[in-house]
Amino acid sequence: MFTDMVGFTALTQSDEAQSLAVLERHNRLLRPIFTRFRGREVKTIGDSFLVEFDSALDATNCAVEVQRFLHDYNVSSRDEWKITLKIGIHVGDVEHREGDVFGDVVNIASRLKPLAEPEGICVSDQVYGQVRNKVPQALVKLEPRDLKGVKFVVEVYKVVMPWERMATAYSQEDRNRVAVLPFVNMSPDPNDEYFADGMTEELIDRLAQVKSLKVIARTSVMSFKKKEKKASEIARELDVGTLVEGSVRKAGNRVRVTVQLISAGREEHLWSSHYDGTMDDVFAVQSEIAEKVAGELKVQLLESEKRTLEKKPTENTEAYNDFLRGRELSRDGSESSLRQALALFEKAVELDPSFARAHVGVAECHQHLATGGYEPTDIMFPFVKASLERALELDPELAEAHASLAYLHLNEDDIPGTEAEARKALELNPSLPEAHRMLFEVAATKGEREEMQRQAETACRLDPIQPTNIGLVGGVYFWTGREQEALEYWKKTEHLAPVQTYSWMTDYYLSKGDIARARESHAKITQLRPTSPWVTYMGGFIDAMSGEREKALLAIKEIEERKMGPIGYNYVACICFALGDMDGYFDNLNLALAEHMLITTEVMYSPLLAKAREDPRYQVLVEKLRKQTRLAK
Repeated sequence: MFTDMVGFTALTQSDEAQSLAVLERHNRLLRPIFTRFRGREVKTIGDSFLVEFDSALDATNCAVEVQRFLHDYNVSSRDEWKITLKIGIHVGDVEHREGDVFGDVVNIASRLKPLAEPEGICVSDQVYGQVRNKVPQALVKLEPRDLKGVKFVVEVYKVVMPWERMATAYSQEDRNRVAVLPFVNMSPDPNDEYFADGMTEELIDRLAQVKSLKVIARTSVMSFKKKEKKASEIARELDVGTLVEGSVRKAGNRVRVTVQLISAGREEHLWSSHYDGTMDDVFAVQSEIAEKVAGELKVQLLESEKRTLEKKPTENTEAYNDFLRGRELSRDGSESSLRQALALFEKAVELDPSFARAHVGVAECHQHLATGGYEPTDIMFPFVKASLERALELDPELAEAHASLAYLHLNEDDIPGTEAEARKALELNPSLPEAHRMLFEVAATKGEREEMQRQAETACRLDPIQPTNIGLVGGVYFWTGREQEALEYWKKTEHLAPVQTYSWMTDYYLSKGDIARARESHAKITQLRPTSPWVTYMGGFIDAMSGEREKALLAIKEIEERKMGPIGYNYVACICFALGDMDGYFDNLNLALAEHMLITTEVMYSPLLAKAREDPRYQVLVEKLRKQTRLAK
């Protein structure tokens, strides 16, 4: 990896003393980042670093972190202290001699560096081939370049950084980033809408099994349902190169599916077809469409992927219909919708006890009812575990079951178990944002801030319009001190994820002591989710910070009377903290920890609770947490 400071020569000529001070600061800031990614500094050449890594992935991740760090640093720095770099990365064999390295790889990396934009990174085709499916950033192919002193043409790719993604015009699409747009319901019965939506999601699930593809999750693509937008506009918003769209007509037991593949940048139809059959044929149709899409994108399917694509989830079409209806209802997340969805999943299991995905549906409804505070966890979690064990007994390679099991392990404070199941889920389905959210929680518990951010941003890139993912990214910015970035982010996400955005804004305003604006944000969430336990808890927290002690105590009483289980201890603890009752705060957190329901991210990172982390009891709590989550050595 070669780095080069932009404008350093000009600065040297105009103010040599200042240039030397900037260079010293540049060296001091960057060296610890190289070390974190196992980089070995070979030498400095004026204002440039030459750094060697064991892998292209380490080098790329390090370069991204360097540019991200300097981007944040420059936002708050005076002009004369700003540091802007260009970075070039190539991979290959080198010769070590007298503390230096030699070879074509060094020359090519140095020639790639000037091709990068300020704050940018350029990598060679060899690096692209090793990192393309392993980093969350988009990699955009540039026009072929002749590099000085290099006898052959080197394919060059630009790493798209987070701050430029929204502003960059869509140019060279990554064909293997795919979005399946909502299938249009052409059925005579408008109540069959669920079936068209189900076909959309089933095709997403099947394509996501192909490891060479990155498939945008269902939540984000469904936001474009019935919206009149050009393919290029949708592709730009979702950052994809290929779109799949189609329609479904269901009449009784007969089904007609029409589908087409579109090159997003050129809005060019690559392939189209239609299928006629019965409900009994619908799984074969889904498999054939997925294989056709992969074929058109020149993806070589592995035998294991072919088997997965051809797998039938159930032979019972009535159970399948109930499953689709249940899944549609469960997306809402409200208590009533979850209970209705649970009934449909249970009916699907009754109709076909071997329907593994329906067992996962049952498990997820129980789990969300418990973690949402609507049912006690000690009653719900055994149902969750039994359903997931049955699902994996029926289909050990069901990625969504492993992801749900990761979530259960997280709620049981088993961090190694969470990480193992999340990574297994991603091995089976690399496009599963839920698994990245679990790895975010793992990183948070371990105290790995950079990894927290990486996993949150990866989940959001796979499902960019999903409210939970949107909230997670903004929350990480807030928790890690990037407040200005968080505020700018929330301005963009208010209309996409109002509940999550207003929640974080409430926390932010409270951290600044702005009670009035905190109440405004809280009131907006109250209108959207009046029965949410969070609304009660945060109302009590705000009252406590306002000095309205009696109101805060009433909120605690309401939380206790709702009998929402151990998760309520977290809410009571935070209100106690706001009241200045540190004994009550730690007593309730210890009760939550004992019941495996401590909300660790809030306790460890929330600026609202920063003062509590100065109390000696906090370190005792963390040590208990490490032992309980099996992280203690």
